[in-house]
Amino acid sequence: MTDDLLLLVFAAGALAGGYKIWQVSLDARAAANRIAKDTCSRAVVQFLDGTVAFAGYRLARNARGKRRLLRTYTFDYTSDGFERAQGFIVLAGSQLEAVGLAGSPS
Repeated sequence: MTDDLLLLVFAAGALAGGYKIWQVSLDARAAANRIAKDTCSRAVVQFLDGTVAFAGYRLARNARGKRRLLRTYTFDYTSDGFERAQGFIVLAGSQLEAVGLAGSPS
């Protein structure tokens, strides 16, 4: 009986942790989408496909030496309506670390 209860508590904790990770990932993606739209608008280019694509994780240290997880997203845009170019966004949590657009579409 206690083994079953312990297993149930462990499973509930794992599900709650998994849900939290999933929710943080969704929030980061939503932030990246807003940043991509704003960046394209300011640069007077067209944001293509309406969403960003997850490109990867990496660990980095901040100015105080503390480790943090950085997420990188990519997105496509066009300045002339014909050729695609790719931009990128790097987030620490949902906070912007870097954003960039290619020099010229190719």
